Amino acid sequence: MFNFLKNKRLFMLMVGFLVLIVLIGLTIGGREKITWPERFLKDTVGFVQQLIYRPAGAIAGFFQDISQLNEVYKENEQFRMMAAAYARDKVEYNFLKSENERLMKELEFKIHQEQMYDYKYMIAQVISVNNDANNRTININLGSKHGVEKNMAVVTSDGLVGIVNSVSAFYASVTPYTELSTTSTTFNAISATVMGKETESFGILSDYDTEQERLIMSKIGEEDPMVQGDIVITSGLGNIYPRGLRIGEIESLKVGDFGLTYVAEIKPFANLNKLTEVFVVAAPSYDEEEETTP
Repeated sequence: MFNFLKNKRLFMLMVGFLVLIVLIGLTIGGREKITWPERFLKDTVGFVQQLIYRPAGAIAGFFQDISQLNEVYKENEQFRMMAAAYARDKVEYNFLKSENERLMKELEFKIHQEQMYDYKYMIAQVISVNNDANNRTININLGSKHGVEKNMAVVTSDGLVGIVNSVSAFYASVTPYTELSTTSTTFNAISATVMGKETESFGILSDYDTEQERLIMSKIGEEDPMVQGDIVITSGLGNIYPRGLRIGEIESLKVGDFGLTYVAEIKPFANLNKLTEVFVVAAPSYDEEEETTP
């Protein structure tokens, strides 16, 4: 019995060894075709790999897409923050640029005016505006301690704003040109002339048209050479407003009520709705001028 089993095992071992030799012989060397068992085995393995690879690839691609979406979201957040910072910086830059240009314009105006006339220009901040219809005033942060006095002219780099009507130690109130009226007790009429025709032109600014937002200049002589488009300035007569302060531009001329003089409408240069800084003009008094005259 044991001999049979031993012989059977030996027989099976020999058969297996022969099959192995046959397979080695079949696979050694180049072959143009593979055997059907090899084809079957290869197809079976490929099919199984395909069944496993497709779901695995889909799952891997899903997680990869999630990772890419997260990166895109982070990049979009960075771009959004950069865009917001750029917009903020651009607004700040434009504001600073505008502020710098405005201050440079005012500085140039101050230097030019002080060189042209022997006036002192004191720059003041507008701290409040009272728009009361019966008493409109502009309040500034300069007072008597800074040399401001009542009846001093107030201007911007564009033109005349008004006149100082009251002064405290550190603040002053200004009556704007809109309060100019023939019946006003707080705003003196303004003696005016035309730039470039100072010795030939003359008129009196005594009223303001609130509907047209224009200053009215009257008492213009028949032979006066002023025309539409001329620039109106203070003449210096009357001992209130120093000469040479820009007021506005002549828009129209018409015959006065009695036909002997003309009346002109003046468009003011200074915009009272956009005041931030103004200049208080301190002109030398006539007594001082006489003392300095040799």
